[in-house]
Amino acid sequence: MTIETQFDSNYRKVLVAARRARQLQSGSAALITSPSSKPCRIAQDEVDAGKIAYIKKDVPVQKPLVDDHGIPIMAS
Repeated sequence: MTIETQFDSNYRKVLVAARRARQLQSGSAALITSPSSKPCRIAQDEVDAGKIAYIKKDVPVQKPLVDDHGIPIMAS
């Protein structure tokens, strides 16, 4: 496992900010001062400030094995 501070995609950045927003809604203290009082915006500001990191597991992505050859086409 490695701790990442740079995001490899915008999707991952949004996921990390969403998880942090849930933590803020549950009562966690903000890591920075933000002009907004909304947890979602505070989480985005924390991510942009580099205060939030995530753990990336060193597990290779595997394509699932599918025995099916697709959807059968019905002839009429």
